This record gives sequence, structure tokens and C-alpha cells, in this order.
Amino acid sequence: MSGHAATSPPAAPVHPTRLPYEHEVDNRAAYLSFGLAYVLGHGAAAASQGDTPLLDLPGWLPMTLLGCGLATGIVQATVAALRAQRGATGPDLLAGRLLGAAWIVAFTALFLAITGLTSVLDQPELQSVLWPAGSGLIVGLLYLAEGAVRRNVLHYVLGVWLALTSTAALSLDTHGFYWVLALAGGGAYALATALEHRRLRPRAGPSRN
Repeated sequence: MSGHAATSPPAAPVHPTRLPYEHEVDNRAAYLSFGLAYVLGHGAAAASQGDTPLLDLPGWLPMTLLGCGLATGIVQATVAALRAQRGATGPDLLAGRLLGAAWIVAFTALFLAITGLTSVLDQPELQSVLWPAGSGLIVGLLYLAEGAVRRNVLHYVLGVWLALTSTAALSLDTHGFYWVLALAGGGAYALATALEHRRLRPRAGPSRN
């Protein structure tokens, strides 16, 4: 009887530990910048509005704080996206570039819309309401798109919250409008920053011999 050499089945491949930032966008710095913009910018506006304002602030300060915070957040989001694209190829790289360009297009369109609307209506004071609400809507919708493309549920849910609260706040008076944006928006960003840290923690894949 001829015997065949016993062969053992090939070992199952060992799954390496998943790197926490491999092709993942770390949004913590962007979330923190946007959150501070909401808290400081909208909070300053809310505290200086109403019949009995809490603070006596110059009218230009809240909008300046908001603009600086949003600009910093956009830069941080762009840097994080570019860092995550290192080593990406093909469709992933193209998707990242298109999403990055969408930020520029969206805020350019918002600028044109607000400038044109306030000019036609001859009510430049509307900019103090339209810019905060419009920025929240634009950022929220961009988060929706990014969350769907990158399969990031946290990013997607944050986008839903920002888009809805920013537009729903328009039904309130000016004082309540700014408080809602400061608390609902700033609080959402603070929570998202903490949850983003958990999302990016490395997960060890199962290893089998």
C-alpha cells in the first residue's frame, strides 16, 4: 500500500491589529475648532442680545469669533483629510479630493447667496442671522456627504444634528436663536470629540493559528 505524505491544511492568515488612523480621518481637531467657534461666537452673540444683555460687547466681536473658529475648523478638517489620504489610490483618493473641493464650493455659494439676498432686500443686518444658520446648514450637509462616503456614522449623525438645529433655530427670536446654536451646536461638537477618540482607538483583529 502506497502512502501519501500527510499534509496539514494551510494556516489561516493572521489578521494584524487595525491601525487607528490608516485611511481614517481624525476629526478631533476640526470638531474642537468648530465647537469653540459655536460656543465663543454664538455664545458672545447670545450674551450681548436681549433687553438685559449679560455682556456689553461690540457688535463685530461675535461674528469675528465665529469666522475665525470656522476658518480654523475648515483648515483642520482639510489637513486631517489630506493626512488620511496618504497611501490611498484610485476611487478613495478621488473621493477625498472631491469632498475637499466641496467645502470651497459650498461656502462660496453661501457667500454669494447671502450677499445677493441681503443686497436685493436692502437689509444687510440679516447677515448676522443668515451666516450662522447658513454655515451650520452647509457644514451639516457636508458632514452628511462625508459620513456616507467614508462610512462614518458619527460624522453623519453630527451632520444631521447640525443641519436640523441650525435651520430650526431660525423660528426663534434673535436671543433664543444664538443660545440654541451655542448650546446645541457647541455641545454636539464636544460630545463628538469624545466619541471620535473612542472611534479611532485601535481594535485588535482575531488571530488564528
